[in-house]
Amino acid sequence: MIKNIFFDFDGVILDSMHIREYGFKKIFDKFDNDLVEKLLKYHNENGGLSRYVKIKYFYNKLLNKDISEKKIDKYADNFSKIMRKELVNKEYLISTTINFIKNNTKQYNFHIVSGSDEKELKFLCESLGVFNYFQSINGSPTPKNELVERVLLINNYVANTTVLIGDSINDYEAAKENGIDFYGFNNPDLKNVSKKYLENYKEMY
Repeated sequence: MIKNIFFDFDGVILDSMHIREYGFKKIFDKFDNDLVEKLLKYHNENGGLSRYVKIKYFYNKLLNKDISEKKIDKYADNFSKIMRKELVNKEYLISTTINFIKNNTKQYNFHIVSGSDEKELKFLCESLGVFNYFQSINGSPTPKNELVERVLLINNYVANTTVLIGDSINDYEAAKENGIDFYGFNNPDLKNVSKKYLENYKEMY
């Protein structure tokens, strides 16, 4: 019996991937467009990874350059400023998820575990009017597998009563590493690794 649900944010609660792409294009607008496109491909294939990892990947793997933590933080701050401006539009909320959350607040304990910046997540959830539906909102720079582990420990949740709903292979890996079930959403490529694949949340009942 499921009692605790951990949600990824981007692509599950908020249809934000196109805005995230725009953000990476903006912060790296002085670099070769082909390299930026390779970053966007990596970004889309690894939705659960944080911007800190993706910024470092851009420098280390695509530019073949080192980058300091200070410089990573500067890029991440610029990225966050763009996100705070662009993602406060309630039209981006994914209605099937939001309706399920609103209708089941007494049935489950809801948490967010996301690769997005934690401070930014809390700002967006507050601005979008969904903050109070979640018992905790957790994000980067802490890796997702550690976020899941932390929420399980802090709340003394039992693994077999907890699931993670996500749209990326990184979400699946974080769930698997912590011994909880994974329910795929908004990405048919995940059907073969999902305990359940959610089309419209009817599968939850």
